[in-house]
Amino acid sequence: MNSNNFVGKTLAGLTEAIKQAIFAERYARLPGLLQGLDPRGKIITFLSLLIVTAITRHLRVMAVIYLLTVALALTSRIPLLFFLKRVWLFIPLFTGVIALPAIFNIVTPGRPLITLLTFAAPLNWGPFHIPATIAVTQQGLHGAAIFILRVATSVSLSVLLVLTTEWARLLQALSALHFPKIAILIFGMTYRYIFLFIKVAEEMFLARRSRTVGRTNTREQQNWLSSRLGFLLNRSYKLSNDVYLAMLSRGWTGHARFLDDFRFQWRDTAWAAFTIIFIGTIIFFGEMK
Repeated sequence: MNSNNFVGKTLAGLTEAIKQAIFAERYARLPGLLQGLDPRGKIITFLSLLIVTAITRHLRVMAVIYLLTVALALTSRIPLLFFLKRVWLFIPLFTGVIALPAIFNIVTPGRPLITLLTFAAPLNWGPFHIPATIAVTQQGLHGAAIFILRVATSVSLSVLLVLTTEWARLLQALSALHFPKIAILIFGMTYRYIFLFIKVAEEMFLARRSRTVGRTNTREQQNWLSSRLGFLLNRSYKLSNDVYLAMLSRGWTGHARFLDDFRFQWRDTAWAAFTIIFIGTIIFFGEMK
């Protein structure tokens, strides 16, 4: 394995992580629909939509909520492909792997749609029972679709909230809504120091790349990587102590303070009214089915 390729790919990955985070932060400053709303109202309304998504049992209702998230992304000037990649690339696909067994009649009995295997007789292995015919059932597909779409819609709402709200204002809104202040402080410091340690790791890989001539074997790369991970862990621990002592020396009392400059405007009232009407409508038609 070529060390320069290994280090170069890692360095490129770290740099790309920083660029993606900074690039995503730019969307919160665009003059879009959600960017102009009060963060407090956004948190409350998005939480309401998340609750409705979690409790609904109707696939069409959930699809309508998901289409709403897509429309909100477009009206907030978030590129559709960028938004879909952030939602569908990781979590829902992983959820799909989890939900995959539920589509078979082994897990979810029901009306068979596609027959996959047929045995001469049912198989019994201790507490496990395998029917003579293994098939994909209609009930299983319906349940798996609801599960995947529920996760996708929930992730879409969360991504929209983060992409359209600056991190500092999001923390201020959580503070205004009486979210635990210690949790807000932890979120803020974690977000900030993630970038710091990514930068430190990037500098370490860049230093190794600049000092490497020729090829190195896999064992040497593993030893170097493990030593750098230990160094980074030790540095993070020391930095946390230094920051805490610096905060104490500057009068830290254990309570975070945030400046609240939010203003509830007509557009926030319109958005809240739309959310109430939308939720009421989908609940009404969902119960009518």
